[in-house]
Formats: sequence, structure tokens, C-alpha cells
Amino acid sequence: MNTAQHHSARNSRHGFTLVEAIVIIVILGIIAAVIAPRIFNNIGNAKANTAKSNAASLATATKNLLVDHGLSEDYDIRALLEAPPGVDEDEYRGPYVDNEQALSDPWGNEFVLRIPSESGNADFDIVSYGADGAPGGEDEDADIIKP
Repeated sequence: MNTAQHHSARNSRHGFTLVEAIVIIVILGIIAAVIAPRIFNNIGNAKANTAKSNAASLATATKNLLVDHGLSEDYDIRALLEAPPGVDEDEYRGPYVDNEQALSDPWGNEFVLRIPSESGNADFDIVSYGADGAPGGEDEDADIIKP
């Protein structure tokens, strides 16, 4: 084989054919279609588990607030960070959380402090309304209520 023939044989197989490229794209599409829902479902579950854990921590902080200042329907979740209505700034023993971000669920919505409790488990409820931020829902949109 002379040099010219050698170069032309090598250059003819230098890239992918259109058929090969389409086959690769189809295979990648199938893999993405199978794997992507599993990944997104795991992310949703992780956020829900984080919200449950954070709500439980806020429930503990709320119990401390109620021990220090008594039960009042005027309190909202911000009472864990700053003096609530009816509590003098000088008498406020908080804050009961480290920072303002502690008052938000993993979807960026502020937790809700309900006094009295609608669940009947305690004097209050700490609620995350899930990803949609609205009461009710299923899966990632489901409400999370503690204690």
C-alpha cells in the first residue's frame, strides 16, 4: 500500500457516521429516561426527610419557648428568633434557633407554628406544606407536621 492509499484509508474512518451518532443519542436518551426519574425522586425524598428533621428541631425549640414564656395563640414561627407579641424584649430568653434560615423548610418556605394544634398531638404544630407551599398534597407536596 502506498502512502496516498494509507492516508485515504485512515482519513475515511476518522469520525462517527450519522447512523452511529444517532444510535449513541438514542442510547443516551433511553438511559436518561430510565435514570432521571429515580434521581429526582431521591432528591424529593431527601428534602422531605430534611424537613421532618428540621420540624422536629423546631418543635423542641418551641417547647423551650413555651416553658419560658407560656402558651399564646399570638405566637408565630418567628417567635423562635425574636420576641413575640406580649413578651417584653428584656424578658425574652431567646433566640431559640441559630438563624433565620432555620425557620425555612428545604423548599424555601417558612415553617408554620399553629397554636392550638390541629393534629391533637401537642399544644402546637410545626408545619411544612411541602414543595408546593400549600396545604394538602401528595409525595413531595405532602404536609409535614411535628411534634
